[in-house]
Amino acid sequence: MTRFVGRTAVVTGAGGGIGTAIARRLASEGAHVVVCDAVASTAASTVQEIVGDGGSAEAAVFDVASGAEVAAFAVRVLEDRGLVDVLVNNAGINRRGALLDLTDDDWRATMSVNLDSMYHLCRAFLPAMVDAGRGAIVNTGSQWGLHPAPGHIAYNVSKAAVIAFSQSLARDYAPAGVRVNVVCPGEILTPMVEANLATKGIPVSDLAAKVPYGRLGKPEEVAALVAFLASDEAPYLTGSAVEITGAQAVS
Repeated sequence: MTRFVGRTAVVTGAGGGIGTAIARRLASEGAHVVVCDAVASTAASTVQEIVGDGGSAEAAVFDVASGAEVAAFAVRVLEDRGLVDVLVNNAGINRRGALLDLTDDDWRATMSVNLDSMYHLCRAFLPAMVDAGRGAIVNTGSQWGLHPAPGHIAYNVSKAAVIAFSQSLARDYAPAGVRVNVVCPGEILTPMVEANLATKGIPVSDLAAKVPYGRLGKPEEVAALVAFLASDEAPYLTGSAVEITGAQAVS
């Protein structure tokens, strides 16, 4: 498919897992992808994969939780590309624990990376989208933002806020032709999840047994959903929180 030929996409948290899959999918459909990550080596690795597949990409390394760094990044990209057609806010962290197990730093870091980053990036790129009368923003939420998991209060609350933020943004800027949606993945088999299970000695099959569909999701499946939501095939889809959970959210 060539749904993004001639378009520019910015993807945060694109140095691994779901973010890498999203960046690769958009590039495979013709987008020039700005691969954003806090770690230079992982951003470079994703760019290398995209270019190796014949796509177009560049790396950008900055702190998504810093308004100043995001603003400086946005100025560079907009000067170079003119317009960011697709913004995918995917960067996120998960500080585990119930309320009394968390530190103040755990709470602040979770909100800064998972929520404040979206505020900074949307503030930076939305004006050009409004001026152009078009643009697509896809934010990464979580099924836990809709159905909280025990022992993850900071993450749950941050992702619930991401959903509210996305729907508020969608309502405010629909008249300007800008669409905003949020994807809410369930259990996805990313390298980080796989490593965490291995550290705990938990087989992947044990986690998969909790999913009615019988397996964990794949990063590429989330990427396919993001690409659809960002494409011209979904012109009336905005303000939606789309779950991709293998029916786990309703089990």
